[in-house]
Amino acid sequence: MERNTTIHPKLWNRNFIACGISYFLMNFAFYLLMPTLPVFLAEDLKISNSEVGLALSSYTIGVLCVRPFSGYLVDCFSRKTLYFMAFLAFGLFFFGYLWAATLLGLICVRFLQGGFMGLTSVAGNTITIDVIPSERRGEGMGFYGLTINLAMSLAPLIAVGLYAQAGFHANVWVSIVVSLLGVLSVLFIQYPKREKQKRPPFSLDRFILLTALPASVAYILIAIPYGMILSFVVLYGREIAIPNPGYFFIYMAIGVGVSRLISGRLVDHGRIHQVAIASTLCLIISFFLFATIHHPWVFFGAGLCLGIGFGTGVPAYQCLFVNVAPHHLRGTATSTYLTSFDIGAGIGMLSAGFISNRFTLSTAYLAGTMSCVLSLLVYLRWTKASYERHKLIGV
Repeated sequence: MERNTTIHPKLWNRNFIACGISYFLMNFAFYLLMPTLPVFLAEDLKISNSEVGLALSSYTIGVLCVRPFSGYLVDCFSRKTLYFMAFLAFGLFFFGYLWAATLLGLICVRFLQGGFMGLTSVAGNTITIDVIPSERRGEGMGFYGLTINLAMSLAPLIAVGLYAQAGFHANVWVSIVVSLLGVLSVLFIQYPKREKQKRPPFSLDRFILLTALPASVAYILIAIPYGMILSFVVLYGREIAIPNPGYFFIYMAIGVGVSRLISGRLVDHGRIHQVAIASTLCLIISFFLFATIHHPWVFFGAGLCLGIGFGTGVPAYQCLFVNVAPHHLRGTATSTYLTSFDIGAGIGMLSAGFISNRFTLSTAYLAGTMSCVLSLLVYLRWTKASYERHKLIGV
């Protein structure tokens, strides 16, 4: 009788855990401010929703100005050094929220901090992809992506309670402490020194992974309603008279956590398209109910279902980018993936502000529903076939 000598590659090692902790702390620090900053601007500074959207999206603009170049830098220089230095600068910029006295000053702080987060997230994601065995990439990126989804869900919940008790600046100080702890956690990543890479000439495919453009379009359309949710869900809850709307993030976190237990493994077993399509269908239904039925059960139930939808789709979409890139272009693949999300989220923040100023936030979330429908059509018509043509095995 023959014994099965196949060794299952280890996923949960020191490096993977350190990568997850550092990425969680970075995003937790940032998302502590996301739900309370618009409330602070609207209620304390008496700024209109359209101006709130502008202040929030300035961060995304800063990210987008740096992200394409981040992939090039990460592919050519020391990834851990870039990660540490950019993370440190990102954390120090939180002090700017304490000193910015005008809307313009706040926009400048968010723009500059966004640039450093762009480099930080690309470097961190690329390092993580490198330390995950290729056979378990979907599962590994699923758990790694869970850190940002949990941060996006738990940090706003804590922020809303802290804001009610101590105000906006208390949130800023907590963000400073958490981000600097994240910087220290980077030091625990034992990342091998890479051989010196020949620096390729500047060209479009060094900044954007062209083979992943079909996935990029579909992902942008998915991220648009996410930006709407993240920025305006508390204001929306107040608009439709939902008690304690901050609890939305608890249900969203539960949905994310449950979905991540299985979605990554399904991707590793070759069901990447089924996972991506199922997640989009879940989002379409959830956003439609969220926008049209104004009842606490639906409001919080939609949070759970949206968490399942986004939590299921993220590992599939990340593999759609990484699996069509050779090893020396992983930084570019990661940059393209994250840039796609930032573009969509930024559009969502801006459009939700302008639509709600002219109509209501319910109308904005209906527009988000249509964005998910368009994403599904793009995926079925273009993304799926393109991925099958360009995917690489064992990269």
